[in-house]
Amino acid sequence: MKKVHLVLGSGGARGMAHIGVIEMLEQDGYEICEVIGCSMGAVVGGIYCAGFLQEYKQWLCGLTKSNVFSLFDFTLTSNGFVKGDRVFNKIQEFIGEQQIERLKIPFTAVSTDILNKKEVHFKTGDLFKALRASIAIPGVFTPITNEDSILVDGGVLNPLPLNLVHKKDDEIVVAVNLNGPYEHFPKPAVIKETESNSYWEWLLTLPVIGNKENTIKQKALTKLSMFDLLNTSYDFTQDRLTEMMIEIYSPDLLIELPRNCCKVFEFYKANELIEAGKIAYKNAVAVKNKISTQSV
Repeated sequence: MKKVHLVLGSGGARGMAHIGVIEMLEQDGYEICEVIGCSMGAVVGGIYCAGFLQEYKQWLCGLTKSNVFSLFDFTLTSNGFVKGDRVFNKIQEFIGEQQIERLKIPFTAVSTDILNKKEVHFKTGDLFKALRASIAIPGVFTPITNEDSILVDGGVLNPLPLNLVHKKDDEIVVAVNLNGPYEHFPKPAVIKETESNSYWEWLLTLPVIGNKENTIKQKALTKLSMFDLLNTSYDFTQDRLTEMMIEIYSPDLLIELPRNCCKVFEFYKANELIEAGKIAYKNAVAVKNKISTQSV
């Protein structure tokens, strides 16, 4: 059985596609021997390594738009408008009290210490604390503050942490990039809810949360706001960091989902996104096989 080192990138709700990739790898007979995750990739990867992915998937697939909205505990603090307690209390229900070094599969979560300007790699210690730190999106979720550190989303410095993989010659690296090039991505035929929530709709229009492609295009001939400029610049930085990782470390299989396949908080689209992960996996394998055949 071929062993796989799996690297799961950041990308908000798009991270549910990681579940589809994991299921396809197992279906194809691969043994996942290590998982390295950043942000939502850390959440899915950590829950998988703890052995509770199917329970987590079942919960995600039952979420409606109203359910998702109710999980956000808004706050008026200056360093984030969502505390994240409700979301992460739910996650802790799945994983319980777990030490990373005792998980069934070796796992690393990546966070960013903005006080000391460095990456933080959680390879041991409390799993829940590691996941909470890895997914603290700056300006959205409140950071994890300690006496000597301020921890935010790992994607700030390393959205696809391929540099942390240590594999043997007969093992392969599979990476999942959730911030791929924009593509036409049709709306799903089945929508769970038709009711509208004006505050929720407003929330999704915020640049850090919503789908920025259409916003930027619409404003291209007028004037970009400060938030548009900041967030578009952040996206460019993330894209370049990801490209550099891919260029330097060259995963054996690269699976990419377009950045515009969903908005950051659209967790009520779990079924569609898990399926999108499976399709992206199949497409990547097909391209890999075609290249291998042509090179023979």
